[in-house]
Amino acid sequence: MSHDPTQYAAEPASPASSAETPFLELLARGASADAYEQPVLVARAEGEPRERIDALDRAKALALQVRADLEGRRRREAELSALFETAHDLAGLRDLSAVLQAIVQRARSLLGTDVAYLTLNDPARGDTYMRVTEGSVAARFQQLRLGMGEGLGGLVAQTARPYVTENYTHDVRFQHTRTIDAGVHDEGLVAILGVPLMLGPHVIGVLFAADRRARVFEREQIALLGSFAALAAAAIDTANLLSETREALGELERANEIIRDRSGVIERASDVHDRLAELVLRGGGVHDVAAAVSQVLDGTVEFADAVTAPATPLDASRADGHAVRDGDDWVAAVAAGDELLGALVLRGHPGLDPVDQRTLERAAMVTSLLLLARRSASEAEQRVRGELLDDLLDARDRDPRLLRERAARLHADLDAVHVVLAARLETPGADAEQEAAARRRLWSAASHLAATGHGLAAARDGGTVLLLPLRASDRASDLARRTARHLSCAVHEPVTVGASAPLEGLATRTHTVAAAYAEGQRCLDALRLLGRAGEGAAAEDFGFLGLLLADSRDVSGFVDRTMGEVVTYDRRRGTDLVLTLDAYFASGMSPARTKDALHVHVNTVAQRLERIGRLLGPDWQSPARALEIQLALRLHRLTGAIPDRPAPSA
Repeated sequence: MSHDPTQYAAEPASPASSAETPFLELLARGASADAYEQPVLVARAEGEPRERIDALDRAKALALQVRADLEGRRRREAELSALFETAHDLAGLRDLSAVLQAIVQRARSLLGTDVAYLTLNDPARGDTYMRVTEGSVAARFQQLRLGMGEGLGGLVAQTARPYVTENYTHDVRFQHTRTIDAGVHDEGLVAILGVPLMLGPHVIGVLFAADRRARVFEREQIALLGSFAALAAAAIDTANLLSETREALGELERANEIIRDRSGVIERASDVHDRLAELVLRGGGVHDVAAAVSQVLDGTVEFADAVTAPATPLDASRADGHAVRDGDDWVAAVAAGDELLGALVLRGHPGLDPVDQRTLERAAMVTSLLLLARRSASEAEQRVRGELLDDLLDARDRDPRLLRERAARLHADLDAVHVVLAARLETPGADAEQEAAARRRLWSAASHLAATGHGLAAARDGGTVLLLPLRASDRASDLARRTARHLSCAVHEPVTVGASAPLEGLATRTHTVAAAYAEGQRCLDALRLLGRAGEGAAAEDFGFLGLLLADSRDVSGFVDRTMGEVVTYDRRRGTDLVLTLDAYFASGMSPARTKDALHVHVNTVAQRLERIGRLLGPDWQSPARALEIQLALRLHRLTGAIPDRPAPSA
């Protein structure tokens, strides 16, 4: 579009004139980015003052930033709209071909590619074939049938991971064949992106987006195509379910007795289909799905996360792709690709009908779709949580009032008692990409834990740092162990967690957060050095070593944990067990020399040592425990709580 330069001619300075006005007009009419240079060029040509030109430059930069933000929002709105439209198509599935064609069309439109297409595996013939194409012009390409493991699609199907190439013809990672290369050449394709279509752990096909020129596909575009692939797989699975239902209806029509027996089951399946479709359309949650299926199956269905769900049946259901019986219960894994999100558990229903079992499995699939749909929104909140924690760790001069307001918007209370936890994966990835993916899974799991626990999480130093509130009846070490178990289960790899001592008043004492994080890292490193990787601990778990790891040097706490039972016993009963314990170690752990030092009978020493053993536990004389007790005695002596030992008798 051409523009009249005179419309931006400089006008005499007046209160009404503003450097932002021409750019606001450009924003209002949605002008191209090139048009934003025109007001500055006109001002320079007219010999405007330097201040005016500088103001126009600043206004231009701000307007371009606003334009970019608006474009990004429009793009994200279009992506979400397309995903929800596709979900709507899936909910009202009548024609599988029409749904798959709509998915491919929307994928091509949103990614802005020349061609998009979808292939499906043919188990009977042992190959894969072109199912749907959009934008294709070559007949040979549209009729391709490929052997398993051939081409980019074969690599995607083998690894169940997305693959992208900027120039397919010259990419040696794929097994090139004459048939594939000829079809690609006829179509003129250069850059190709392929993502797997997954049903449970199995790859059933591949969804592609391709360009006839070299192109780099961005991470967001890969994720978007993956979302469309998940919907395509769901459409195929739903079509298969409807096909199975139709076959069942045909058999029931041939036997009136079976019709009567199965009529209730079919009605429940139809009911759950309608209920789940309605839930998807109105944006229901996972607990809404569980409630709907509970009513249909006449039982109690609960959603359990990956930590609390029964481990053995959960793993079996994930591997098999079907609901698995667990005693009187049934467990259906809720998974998205390689990521385990949780499970739907049907309680007290051992004699589950096969159709009802399929209903439970389908509900689990819908649950995974709902969780994925909400992930994009939750990721934005996760980034905000990470930014707040980064500010607490790095910026020590923040306004406490603003910090509290930011935390309150995230349902976190900076005035509560918190613990800083450092978490790190212990299994290195096979390559940099796998290691980065593992770290992303750890960050995602930690962010989810922080969001549900009213805390904060951020990626840092190759791992993750969390700031979690501490319950009044809890200890930092208990929180560290729970966090290690939760994260390890969520990412299916050992995660080591080191915790700081409890912190108070974070909004006004932000400098303590960085020190607490350093303490958590020291505890994490100590666990790894002691061969306890994959566990969680705080400084209080390391005995006297904890005095070196802790930032606060809690000497009295160490003494209390090590020999507090003995000190309390003496204080309440007026005995001399602490003095006896001190003399016993000073006498080389010899009862005979101890009785001389205390001027008592050896039987008295034996009785006191027996009482000490009952208070401290049977291993109190082991080398490690004895060393800690002796150190606690020395520290206790520094407080003046132990009188000087009597000199041993000659």
